[in-house]
Amino acid sequence: MSLHRLFAIARKEFHHVTRDARILFLVTIAPALLLLVLAYVFSFDVKQLNLAVLDLDRTSLSRRYTASLSGDRDLVLAYAVDRYEEIQPLLVRGDIDAALVIPPGFSNTIHRGQPAQVQAIIDGTDPFAGTQAVSALVARSGVFVLDTGASGTVQRREPVEVRTAAWYNAGLKSMSSMVPGLLAIVLLMPTLALALALTREKETGTLEGLVVTPVTAVEYVLGKLLAYLAAGLVSAFLALLVAILWFHVPFRGDLGIYLLLAADYFLACMGAAVVIANVAKSQQTAMFIVLIIFIVPSFFLAGLISPVSTQSLGAKLSSYALPSTHFVQINRDIFLKGLGLDLMLQPALILLSMGLGALTIGLLTFKKKVG
Repeated sequence: MSLHRLFAIARKEFHHVTRDARILFLVTIAPALLLLVLAYVFSFDVKQLNLAVLDLDRTSLSRRYTASLSGDRDLVLAYAVDRYEEIQPLLVRGDIDAALVIPPGFSNTIHRGQPAQVQAIIDGTDPFAGTQAVSALVARSGVFVLDTGASGTVQRREPVEVRTAAWYNAGLKSMSSMVPGLLAIVLLMPTLALALALTREKETGTLEGLVVTPVTAVEYVLGKLLAYLAAGLVSAFLALLVAILWFHVPFRGDLGIYLLLAADYFLACMGAAVVIANVAKSQQTAMFIVLIIFIVPSFFLAGLISPVSTQSLGAKLSSYALPSTHFVQINRDIFLKGLGLDLMLQPALILLSMGLGALTIGLLTFKKKVG
């Protein structure tokens, strides 16, 4: 493989992108505009919530209260922790949606006929889950109160008060969570542009001119991919500016890490685009496949609106097979939690594996020939 020919193809394709107003719009400006539009559209509830409980009272009444919270599958008591410091790692990793802290003296306060306060710590990176967690805790606390009163233990209407504290997104603003998640959707536009560019060569017949040149299939594909990856990073930066300056989403992470992981995401998506272009005979077919495989499922399966479903193996595999699922998590962790690369290594490596695997298949199946 000749690096000179590879970069010549990349340079040629980059010039094509910058000179064609439609392609330039698709790979640079379109993601930012889509972010502006879509961020105002989506707002849905979530279904299953994972809860950690720190019971500092350790009485029969506090255990009864804890047990009353998980009366159905909507609220799952996933962890029982012994120290306050154990809560933050669970929230950082996304293992729980909220943590409930039952203070010492909880049982004695209720028996004295006074309202006992419990603290709910909410993961503000997903305000949909956070808001529903608060509502579920308040509702189940009301059920516990009625049961307690009926048993004659105490005759107060509201002996338990749920006080909330949202971490990473204090106001539980939906925009602060939705906008970083939507970046994974709108940044699929450069991938679509690459798929169209590869199929356009076959559809318009310009691939015939490359057949007689020394350019190999690997150089041709990688050259095009590099051009669209570079353009994609420009679009990622522009979309980042829209998120920060227009929607006022806090960006607590490192810009270099964000762009590095965005390139990782583009590699995963564009590797698949090469495979799609190999089987698609026209730009229309390529666009349809990208829409059906990537864009449409990402709205509903990638954890953008509701948490990734783990209720069945099929649902779990469908979600985690999408590159956008991992990039939604990465974006929210960088924007709102300010996590470093070490804590996002797992989704980053998954995206890298997806990209290298798909690109290898695409290169092996690509033939520099007409027909």
